[in-house]
Amino acid sequence: MDTMPKWVDVLLIPLINLVIAFVLSGLVILAIGESPVQAVRTMVTGALGSTYGWGYTLYYATNFMFTGLAVAVAFHARLFNIGGEGQAMLGGLGVALVCLSIPWPHWTLALPVAILGGALFGAAWAFLPGYLQAKRGSHIVITTIMFNFIGAALLNYMLVNVLKPAGSMDPASGNFPEGAHLPTFQDIFAFTGMTLFRGAPVNVTFFVAIAACFLVWWLIWRTRLGYAIRAFGQSEPAAVYAGIKPVRITVIAMLISGALAGCMAINNVMGEAERLVLNAVEGAGFIGIAVALMGRSHPFGVFLAALLFGFLYQGGAELGLWTNIPRDLVVVIQALVILFTGALDNMVRMPLERIFLAARRSRAPKPDTKSVQTEPAE
Repeated sequence: MDTMPKWVDVLLIPLINLVIAFVLSGLVILAIGESPVQAVRTMVTGALGSTYGWGYTLYYATNFMFTGLAVAVAFHARLFNIGGEGQAMLGGLGVALVCLSIPWPHWTLALPVAILGGALFGAAWAFLPGYLQAKRGSHIVITTIMFNFIGAALLNYMLVNVLKPAGSMDPASGNFPEGAHLPTFQDIFAFTGMTLFRGAPVNVTFFVAIAACFLVWWLIWRTRLGYAIRAFGQSEPAAVYAGIKPVRITVIAMLISGALAGCMAINNVMGEAERLVLNAVEGAGFIGIAVALMGRSHPFGVFLAALLFGFLYQGGAELGLWTNIPRDLVVVIQALVILFTGALDNMVRMPLERIFLAARRSRAPKPDTKSVQTEPAE
């Protein structure tokens, strides 16, 4: 029997961890001689105080939704996929090849094919680590780390030797055709007559990410495959006894995870840069780990955590621009969030479990000793 209500595990514990992380971050800001109140005000104003700030916040959140979902799916199978960075890089290569191969007449035709290209390349880059884990026992953490570096080297080779336009010194592909440019929120909301989200890179991929959250929820909790993934993650011996094949589930979970990470390239490669460049992922694959941890590997939790980290990214940029607080402080906050939601999760969980267990015992009905009938002694 669970000692705590579900909402405590999903909402309250992550919220307390987040508050602790922010309090410690405030102490760090005090230690460098700055005002935590001013820092919070700058971050909130810069990330949420205008449609421009919202546009960047939602743009970053879109990246983190895809990589967070990628990590979450692997977590359900008890696989620690930290290769989202490399899978997103190769997903970008797939998106670029699709966009550059055909003079697309309209983005509505290019987008579905680009999603397929990014997903296939990302899944392909996750296949071998998953297969080695399932068949040879190679640890998924080690292989996915190695594949991040291999993916970076492969992308660098492709950009310098294959995709770079003739005469260009920039290690980047050529610009995508006009028909492969995705509409931004400024374009989408142009009917209002106001210049909303002007200059912000958030685009239609945000809605694709929301659809991905719903599809992952449906997959994990409403399909036989999702049940098999969760059963395997909870207990491999029990899953084998039930007829679930470990090799098949491990490989499929990693393929889905890699495909989700590869789809991130729709946002940053096709939607923002409109060409493939080096370092386009910008660490989003690793941020996905924190997003999945804080979101408890649930798509709705991943959605909320991605919004939070989008706020931190955009707010951190504003800190570095308008204050003397270094932007790297955002990395400190992220590290503290990961520390408390991951390694030190029991520091908050165990006291709360004792509190709820004591409350449950106090509400439990006590036996009525008066109703006990005793037989008279002979």
